[in-house]
Amino acid sequence: MKTPLVILLLCVGLLSVTGCQNFEHRVKQKAALVATLDGATQARLRAGEIRIGDSEDLVYLARGKPDEKKMTTTASGETTTWVYNRYWREYRGETAGGFQPRVRRDPTTGATTTYMEPVYRPVYTDRIQAVLRVTFSEGKVSAIERPQS
Repeated sequence: MKTPLVILLLCVGLLSVTGCQNFEHRVKQKAALVATLDGATQARLRAGEIRIGDSEDLVYLARGKPDEKKMTTTASGETTTWVYNRYWREYRGETAGGFQPRVRRDPTTGATTTYMEPVYRPVYTDRIQAVLRVTFSEGKVSAIERPQS
């Protein structure tokens, strides 16, 4: 009984430490930049908050590496868009996966009967949703797009 609880606590502890390491790892990578930032900006970036006018380095510190980068060229110039996605698997139900033989023994006569039992398997669909798009013009954030809830 104690073993599952200990394993659960260890997993929760590792997840909480891993989440902190991501930001801390990015801070170590950009230590020179972080040293120039005031406390309020550092706290804002630690909370994952980005603003119009932030540089690519500040967005990287706050949100990490984007899942996608898109370049757009228009009449007014070039822009780069960083896309951050959410990934999950959606349960879609079950489907027949074939049959498996089953043997039933009659307790009275000892005779056995073999029959085929259907086998069902779960069906999942991999899903992706863009949760944040950050557009840069001339190296600065010019637009922040979030999907409506």
